[in-house]
Amino acid sequence: MPELPEVETIRKTLEQLVTGETIKKVTVLWPKIIKRPEIPEQFADALKGETIRSLGRRGKFLIFYTDKYALVSHLRMEGRYQVYGKSEPVEKHTHIIFTFASGKELRYKDVRKFGTMHLFLKGEEMASLPLSQLGPEPFSDAFAESYLYGKLKKTERNIKAVLLDQTVVAGLGNIYVDEALFRSGIYPERKAKSLTKKEVHLLHHEIIETLREAIDKGGSTVRSYVNSQGQIGMFQLELFVYGRKGELCKKCGTPIEKMVTAGRGTHFCPNCQKKRK
Repeated sequence: MPELPEVETIRKTLEQLVTGETIKKVTVLWPKIIKRPEIPEQFADALKGETIRSLGRRGKFLIFYTDKYALVSHLRMEGRYQVYGKSEPVEKHTHIIFTFASGKELRYKDVRKFGTMHLFLKGEEMASLPLSQLGPEPFSDAFAESYLYGKLKKTERNIKAVLLDQTVVAGLGNIYVDEALFRSGIYPERKAKSLTKKEVHLLHHEIIETLREAIDKGGSTVRSYVNSQGQIGMFQLELFVYGRKGELCKKCGTPIEKMVTAGRGTHFCPNCQKKRK
């Protein structure tokens, strides 16, 4: 699933490609992707004649802003947007087509069909599900060190589970939680409430720096992620632990291990992230 850096990269790429384009027609080939309004024809009719003015992001959600509407899109596991010429053949797994007055098309492809789209009147999107349940953005003032410390002290869950919780902080997923925990020297199954203020200070810093570095590199190409111009991200070359089971730790030379934590495959260095007794 694309995480914050990948969605931000997609946002910046699409903003260059589709801002100013007027939607002539919307073709819905897989109606279940459209969650709001419940009738896909209403979704298509509402967007007809609308011009895309800007692209936003909230956590892992991409937001298309038109004159009247905010289209909230979640890519889930395999969702992908790409711009095509109208004459180019429609590829397999293409489920939504936005045909522009210019003749170009923005196509949404999704092998697993898990992606979602919600359409709101502009200004209402943040107060309704799915965005209303999200915690603060990692780069925002609301995600202060004191906020994170307070959240961790109030739970019996392990630190990995807390950081994956989108109501605590928006945008973090499996890749960047593993990386931030490694860079902080924190064992993933450690109880969140056991972290000291000094440890939370470091963790808070590493969450932000890891995400910032990943955005600068265009995200991590894991499985099938590419941006909307077909370009791969390069941050996977910088990963310390994620996807490196059995490889030697870049810091200490100990083999990276993998376990299941909070229902997710979790990579860590048993030497750099020692389990507390």
